[in-house]
Amino acid sequence: MTWKVYKYDGRYVQGELVSKHRTQKAALKKAKESVGHIREVEEIRPDEHLIWLDADDGTPMGVIIHNPAKARPKKIS
Repeated sequence: MTWKVYKYDGRYVQGELVSKHRTQKAALKKAKESVGHIREVEEIRPDEHLIWLDADDGTPMGVIIHNPAKARPKKIS
């Protein structure tokens, strides 16, 4: 249930892990400081939540990834 901030390392967009956070707001604040992106593009998938961090011209600079915890079925005893 953490938000992970990744920075482009010259080869992969999800290259260098910058930090982990419990809230989206904290992850966005850290990304603004460390990545220095201009635009944020949000993409919601069934299994994960992605926020792409781009430069003004659309060049990828990093990504924030959130994998929500899957609900476990309750054990009936």
